[in-house]
Amino acid sequence: VQLVESGGGLVQAGDSLRLSCAASGHFAGLYHMGWFRQAPGEVREFVAATKSNEGLPFYAESVKGRFAISKDNGSNTVYLQMSNLKPEDTAVYFCAAQYGRIFIPRARNVNFWGQGTQVTVSS
Repeated sequence: VQLVESGGGLVQAGDSLRLSCAASGHFAGLYHMGWFRQAPGEVREFVAATKSNEGLPFYAESVKGRFAISKDNGSNTVYLQMSNLKPEDTAVYFCAAQYGRIFIPRARNVNFWGQGTQVTVSS
């Protein structure tokens, strides 16, 4: 399995950006996809995922209402639409895939990682 992210860059506060993650290869079972991010000197934190226990996308509180995750099943690509970006959103964003019925928002439960894409938001 390979996850390849794209779409990062340098933007100003208040701008929008869309990240993409294309998954390829063979998944051995049911899986879901999501996004994490890691700022310098910080731990990798959950951002969004495609399926919660309620069957709906879910988000970290810090991005709720500003970010939206979606998935194109035909191309096996997951997107993260980020709006009203803030300087504190600056981080390397990682695509993640996890086996299971739902997505558990912990880095240690992720089975596959992308290489990461840098998002920098200037004030």
